[in-house]
Amino acid sequence: MNFDLSEEQRAVVETTRAFVENELFPHEMEVERGGRLDMDLVRDLQRKAMAAGLYAANMPEEVGGAGLDTLTWLLYEKELGRANYALHWTCVARPSNILLAGTEEQKEKYLRPCMRGETWDCLAMTEPEAGSDLRGMKATARQDGTDWVLNGTKHFISHADIAGFAIVFMATGEEDTPRGKRKKITAFFVDKGTPGFTVRDGYRNVSHRGYTNSVLEFDDCRLPSSQVLGEVHKGFEVANSWLGATRLQVAATCLGRAERALAHAVDYAAQRRQFGQQIGKFQGVSFKLADMAMELKAAELLTMEAGWKYDAGTVMDEDMAMAKLKATEVLAFVADEAIQIHGGIGLMDELPLERIWRDARVERIWEGTSEIQRHIISRALLRAVGG
Repeated sequence: MNFDLSEEQRAVVETTRAFVENELFPHEMEVERGGRLDMDLVRDLQRKAMAAGLYAANMPEEVGGAGLDTLTWLLYEKELGRANYALHWTCVARPSNILLAGTEEQKEKYLRPCMRGETWDCLAMTEPEAGSDLRGMKATARQDGTDWVLNGTKHFISHADIAGFAIVFMATGEEDTPRGKRKKITAFFVDKGTPGFTVRDGYRNVSHRGYTNSVLEFDDCRLPSSQVLGEVHKGFEVANSWLGATRLQVAATCLGRAERALAHAVDYAAQRRQFGQQIGKFQGVSFKLADMAMELKAAELLTMEAGWKYDAGTVMDEDMAMAKLKATEVLAFVADEAIQIHGGIGLMDELPLERIWRDARVERIWEGTSEIQRHIISRALLRAVGG
């Protein structure tokens, strides 16, 4: 593996970092204290992100994206991750790559408006009684002639309040397996405003202020068969094929925030004086900095290696699980130690540290809990020896 960045990668990093620092950082305080994004601000930042070539840069060139390879995309995500999550996700949107699994008609209807910044997508899998165990979902879709009728509830659905449509995963039957019955899953496009589809306010989240979640309710919501994404009963395969890289996205954005927290800790340790010297000269602080830097480097190497393997076509589920697990847990560690080094001032919202500390908590839960990532890793180890 070549660890040098290419000229293009350096340009992406520099452009994204400048945008984050000049356009997003100045608005963090108002979002953090107000808990919401002003849509006039969103539209203004969208235009600037498009002008800078950063909007929807995760997508292929043929649909209007930047066509970044996975490794370059992760470098871009890392820089965006340094900012408030609601700001960078909403204003520098990255449409879900699952939209690429749609038919040409579906891409025209759903993907291209997202690419133009006219709307956003949202993914609806999680239910009140089915989080990590997606096969346990109770929301259903039954076929009625050529239509499908959806019933049930989804919750914790990110940014569904501003999304123009949802990609919804529903149980559509059962099949027998050696381990018993298993539900078949199908994915559907559901437009906001479809009769029987209601979006309700979700929960107040301690992490990622301004980045909302909603409850989606389906009450005899009728859809034509043209709204099926992928094949009937193959929704789980669609999700596994297209959403694996989202764990790398989580890892990369966590790296950005951890790097920002570490930079604040280093600066403070060099400037703050106690007992006649810089606190960074005390072993209790200097060793913290060393451990923070070492753990962050390990997480970055795991993440970038997984991205490199993704481009080479050799990535395994356990590679992405290791990256997501390590980066999210390192972020929590670095954020906590950075606050400890700062003392009381680290908990005040004049600094981004308390926000980074709060935001870190959700990363070990969404896109697969830390326990699920450990299950994926251990399963791969055991399978190699017949376990």
